[in-house]
Amino acid sequence: MTWLAETAMLSHGWRRFLLLLIAGAIAGLSVPPLFVLPALFISFPFWVWCLDGAEPGRGWRRFFGQAFAIGFAFGWGYFTVAFHWLGAAFFVDGGIMIALMPFAILALAALIAFFWGLGSALAHLFWSHGPWRIVTLGTFITIAEWARGHVLTGFPFDLLGYALTPTDEMMQITSVIGVYGLTFVAALLALTPALIWPASNRSLSRRLLPFFLAILVIAVQLGYGFNRLAGTISTERTDIAMRLVQPMVYEHSDWGNVDPAALIDKLLMISEMRMDPADQGLADITHLVWPESSLPFFLSSYPDALARIARLLPDTATLLAGIPRQQFEPGQTQSAGPPFNALLAIDTSGEIIASYDKSHLVPFGEFLPFSQFFSRLGIKQFVPGAEGWAHGDARRRLMSLPSTPAFLALICYEILFSGDLGDTAGAQFILNITNDAWFDHSIGPAQHAHHARVRAVEEGLSLIRAANTGLTFTTDPLGRVTAGIAPLQMAVLDVRPHERLPATVFSQLRHWPLLIAIIAGLLISLVVSRRGRRARV
Repeated sequence: MTWLAETAMLSHGWRRFLLLLIAGAIAGLSVPPLFVLPALFISFPFWVWCLDGAEPGRGWRRFFGQAFAIGFAFGWGYFTVAFHWLGAAFFVDGGIMIALMPFAILALAALIAFFWGLGSALAHLFWSHGPWRIVTLGTFITIAEWARGHVLTGFPFDLLGYALTPTDEMMQITSVIGVYGLTFVAALLALTPALIWPASNRSLSRRLLPFFLAILVIAVQLGYGFNRLAGTISTERTDIAMRLVQPMVYEHSDWGNVDPAALIDKLLMISEMRMDPADQGLADITHLVWPESSLPFFLSSYPDALARIARLLPDTATLLAGIPRQQFEPGQTQSAGPPFNALLAIDTSGEIIASYDKSHLVPFGEFLPFSQFFSRLGIKQFVPGAEGWAHGDARRRLMSLPSTPAFLALICYEILFSGDLGDTAGAQFILNITNDAWFDHSIGPAQHAHHARVRAVEEGLSLIRAANTGLTFTTDPLGRVTAGIAPLQMAVLDVRPHERLPATVFSQLRHWPLLIAIIAGLLISLVVSRRGRRARV
């Protein structure tokens, strides 16, 4: 291992780039739902060792020289593996764009790896050659992860902290520090093996101490999780009964092929399904939930839809459905702009009594960044809609309906944004409707579902998740799945949300503890790097 560490330090050029690309790809195996946790400890030390051998550079090369290339190469490998499942979307419509898939995945991974490259370059400005250098790199990796989760609307899939949430017990710590705080922990732990090698005349016990401390931290994390699960009582609500529909609708990819009447027939039939002899159907349901894109057409194109829905619903029930909504100015009959990806509440008279419009849209999926430039190249968003989709108001995510406890409405991608879900203090549970059919037969739907479960733990709120093709399930406020439907199965699921828990530490403090930890890491890095420079002088 000493030979391997020294080889990494002395490597340069394309050999170092390839070494880090492979190491990053190995690290990518730690993402949900793979959770190969040892991959972090095997791969991340190479980042440290290569920075040990990197030359500082001058001028612009201080930021875009060897240190940047080291972090970029590692990140490119990591994100290529972590996001490879996005390529499944290219198989939609018969795979017409399949030839572009490898280039698109590599380009996206490279774009996001840019954040890790900058983090690596900044870390190298404060570099030292003692054990504190892993604090320096861990701090800047965390800053880079925060940046990619927020810059240009953010893309917070597979934050490094998710690697430490493979079990119900391990994810409980996010109720205290959130997934960004856990990202800081994961980065520090993964870097500790870099302090074991090379030996450099240090005793074995001294070299192994940081790694044993990392194991101890994981043990404490597990202990906290076991204690929280054992000591927390979670009870179902008795005032609301929901039927979740998993309808297997594939017409969302091409609105031109939609037969509204036939699709309504299908959804009404599924909604009334009886899964076993004791099933009462819709008789004792207060809310029927159809997922995102369940009706991939505007209701104005099939006016009878609302009347048929009204005839289906029991007297006291409400339909919550993912249906696109057009914008209209008062007194106007023409659309006033791009449509909204919406959650509509429809009562037994066929009236739309409330709505929520998705505010956090998927870049390139639902809207086209720098649209004028990309449209000239013939590039458009994946989700149909000639004008793209409009952004809703993020402050209106809390929905209040008659005889219904207030709940937080989140559509698909919006469940990813830790600490930025909306008015969680006023919500009694989270309703997340989604359509992951673009990524069927990949790890994407399971990865998305796991991220959603972590949000439930962070906020101490029960999660109700209705997905078009899976995964449809409900969790208690501790993130434990209490009921679910298998993926790619046309079925219904009757559930009740759980009572919310008292406010979690994370829901009260948000990212303040993380900010304090980052400031502490920066101060430590600054002090240690200055001492190192003075010692060399």
